[in-house]
Amino acid sequence: MLYGFIAGALAVFVFHQGTQHLLYSFQGSMPWISEYFGRTGPAFNFASTAPLGVPVVVSQAFFGGLWGILLAWLVRTTALPDLPFGFVFGALVLTLVAFTIVATLKGQPMFAGGNHQIWWRAGLLNGAWGFGTVFFLRPFSMRG
Repeated sequence: MLYGFIAGALAVFVFHQGTQHLLYSFQGSMPWISEYFGRTGPAFNFASTAPLGVPVVVSQAFFGGLWGILLAWLVRTTALPDLPFGFVFGALVLTLVAFTIVATLKGQPMFAGGNHQIWWRAGLLNGAWGFGTVFFLRPFSMRG
């Protein structure tokens, strides 16, 4: 559980936010990025978030750690290829939860109001997180 939490939290800082940084950095010079993923803000958002007032990126890392525990368990108990499974898990499961449960709790429209650019961006960022989490778990031989 500890390795899963650490890997998931670390993957937010390196893979999720790294991908966010790349999208932000190249959206001006590569217009197709904005066309498919929409305009993105800079990575490492330190604005405070409700209700505790912690920076957004810290909140993301905490929840990335919690999801990392589940992903570590799934990787250990399945025979699927770990890196692709991590990407697909992040891209589909985390994005689906964010677009339904989290959106409802925050009073936002479900499924990003049908904005496909947000769908693609969320899938890419969450998929990068899942890939990164499994990548960081590899040294710990999480297979059972």
